[in-house]
Amino acid sequence: MEINVLQAALLGLFACLASMPGMGGSAIGNYTLGRPLVGGLVCGLILHDVRTGILVGAAMQLLYIALVTPGGTVSADVRAVSYIGIPLAMLALKSYGLDAGSPDGIGLATSFGAMVGTLGTVLFYGTATMNLIWQHIGWKAVEEGEFKKLYVVDMVLPWISHLVCSFIPTFLICMAGAGMVDTIKEVLPMDGIAMKTIFTVGSLLPCVGIAILLKQIILKAVDFIPFFVGFALAASLGINLVVATIIAAMFALMNYQIKTIALKKVPAGMTDLDEEEDI
Repeated sequence: MEINVLQAALLGLFACLASMPGMGGSAIGNYTLGRPLVGGLVCGLILHDVRTGILVGAAMQLLYIALVTPGGTVSADVRAVSYIGIPLAMLALKSYGLDAGSPDGIGLATSFGAMVGTLGTVLFYGTATMNLIWQHIGWKAVEEGEFKKLYVVDMVLPWISHLVCSFIPTFLICMAGAGMVDTIKEVLPMDGIAMKTIFTVGSLLPCVGIAILLKQIILKAVDFIPFFVGFALAASLGINLVVATIIAAMFALMNYQIKTIALKKVPAGMTDLDEEEDI
């Protein structure tokens, strides 16, 4: 499996779009196109292997499921994970002859995601630093009353930052991806200690993402129950993430209907607390 010039260019373009606030705001750019789950589908379509792309994207999404950028602080760049890490992981899986859905395949994919995510942080801050130049030009235009220049500052000049810090690195790394993977394969054979360590550590990395997510949403001990039920179903029935999501949606709908019925029984202006006090 190799990545040609057109495919590398498309991956670079999507890396730019994934980090552009102008793409309908961050909701479409960073928080949709930039997510590994969506990036896996895009990479799968571009590289003509949708199944592997989605499986690799899902594995990497678990690692970064709770990633946020408070105040511009970012520990990893999902743009790089999605459009550099996923293609490289797909190449590595093909080269090693691993299935993307196997435990070793998932471990290898998450390891690539962790490595590239850290590398992508440099690209993230590089983009932000270059954007300061355009911001300075914008403030100067405001001071001089040339407000029409702000359209260029807002919609045109930032593309230079993204071309330099997103398109070019993605294009070059993806073009060199096959050679890089071959080198890794020669240096790190499948039966070596290094690769076994990567598989072991990689299989544990999704736990980090899930733990961060739980830390944000768990308020009391009883909130753990839905997660324990999900893990129990997955372990006993052997279901995948898609089926688990469907089952969770069914329970969420039933819970919503039960609470809606309960609210309809409460008279207007009276809360549950009022009912308890009357009793």
